[in-house]
Amino acid sequence: MTDVHIHIERGPYTKEWIDRFVKQAVSMGIDEIYLLEHSHRFIEFAPMYASVCEYSDYQKNWYKSKATLSIKDFQALITEMRSREFPVKIKWGLEVCYFPDFEELIGDILNCFTFDFSVGSIHWVNGFGFDHKAEFWNNMDIDQIYFQYYSLMLRLVKSGLFSGLAHPDSIKCFHHYPVQDLTDTYHLLADELNARHMYAEQSGGLALNYGFEELGMNQTMLRIFKNKNVAIRFASDAHKPEDVGANIFKMQEMMQA
Repeated sequence: MTDVHIHIERGPYTKEWIDRFVKQAVSMGIDEIYLLEHSHRFIEFAPMYASVCEYSDYQKNWYKSKATLSIKDFQALITEMRSREFPVKIKWGLEVCYFPDFEELIGDILNCFTFDFSVGSIHWVNGFGFDHKAEFWNNMDIDQIYFQYYSLMLRLVKSGLFSGLAHPDSIKCFHHYPVQDLTDTYHLLADELNARHMYAEQSGGLALNYGFEELGMNQTMLRIFKNKNVAIRFASDAHKPEDVGANIFKMQEMMQA
């Protein structure tokens, strides 16, 4: 069993820190893990986040607290860890926030090093960080936010930059839902994923990190993806070692039901 989305951001770039993720994977019966970092951690991606910082002082301060490393630091860790042996298979990659005006920058960074995988994600809609605080949704046009979110997601997939799509239904994190029917959008998204041989994550991240009651994609999206044979991989979205493998087996059982 594989957990395809595990963040290492809360510890140092050392073998001892990586060993903690590996140890938890072994204890959970996971034999392959995908370790990654967010693009906002690295100064090389800074131009993408100008709109994020301009949106509010909160977001500007949040971003400045995160963007403290060079991508070269992460690449050096990967190179060193690839020379070591572990009891589970490890793949190394990036979760990149997708901004359509910065496809060239994203491509250049992804191509400058032999990452094993890359997943694109939507965390920002016109500068708005929709998954930060529930009160930030006050007075928002929910249908418009959803429309923009999935428009960006379709552009992300069509870009051909990524091997996978991270948590494709995370817009629901604070229980805001649109009036509009998104069935046609989900069909189109499934077709585009298949056309580019990309996988979509069935992610337990909202349950793990937000206490959300629904595991993974909403049932309509999941049904459409399954019916269209989209490649689906299971992701904990762990941000600390003890969460590696969280919800993985439960989501697998749900898929087989």
